[in-house]
Amino acid sequence: MQSTLTPSAIFKLIITITLQLQTLPTLAALSLCRNSCGSIAIKYPFGLDDGCGAPQFRQMLNCTTDLFFTTPSGIYKVQSIDYDKKSMVIYDPAMSTCSILQPHHDFHMTPIQSIIIPPTSDTVFALLNCSVDSPVLNHYKNLCFNFSGHSCDELYGPCNAFRVFHLLSNSSPPCCFTGYDTVKYMSMDILDCSHYTTVINTDELKGMGPLDWVYGIKLSFTVADTGCERCAQSGGSCGFDTETEGLVCLCSSYVNSTRECAAGSITAEGQSHGPPRLLFQALVLILGTFLRMSL
Repeated sequence: MQSTLTPSAIFKLIITITLQLQTLPTLAALSLCRNSCGSIAIKYPFGLDDGCGAPQFRQMLNCTTDLFFTTPSGIYKVQSIDYDKKSMVIYDPAMSTCSILQPHHDFHMTPIQSIIIPPTSDTVFALLNCSVDSPVLNHYKNLCFNFSGHSCDELYGPCNAFRVFHLLSNSSPPCCFTGYDTVKYMSMDILDCSHYTTVINTDELKGMGPLDWVYGIKLSFTVADTGCERCAQSGGSCGFDTETEGLVCLCSSYVNSTRECAAGSITAEGQSHGPPRLLFQALVLILGTFLRMSL
């Protein structure tokens, strides 16, 4: 026997539907990828959360109170990222500088890092207190060069940290200004140099003493043309499928489009997770509730 809905029953039905709709995701809940760490903006190709950014840069960055870049040899604080010039400046907290002398260690990157985000040509590695038997002073002299007219004596003289090398030998021990490829293929033990430091923007250091040099490592990254601008303009963030590493446009916690964000976007799996599907689910809920109360 069919019953007639009373005003009280209709009111209860409306309340039930309203409560159910409030539990559905809304378009406001969009941000899947953190877009900053401290004062540093995080944009494509980088990402802090797995599935964000480009898969080639997966898990290279991590954020605590500061932003850090991870390589096999350590964790390096990110000082800045210039997305227009496609460069990142990192700092090795364990390396020696003009003001502090620290035990030497190596700087290593993964093979993929060496290809897609290597140190720039204006980043110079200064190998200090080298042995006379060092390979870079014998068979591989060509790996050492002068930059902007600077010499080893400039480091051993004005720099308090490096002056100790001069005092111990009563002379200026050999040093070598070289590029990343040297330390990429030879460890500090093989190079037979006790310490190293790195200087950036070396093309601008002519006539400037080491006390005014900028110490750090500048990296140059490449960005593949994957259509991320179209995704960003539609309100999404470029990311990737964590299993297949295929490109996706992250639109919300329930919308992943292959190209751009839009109502009812088709995901990489070919399923629509946009508002139309949610409305359909809501209608099914309303119809089911109505039928239960009418029977």
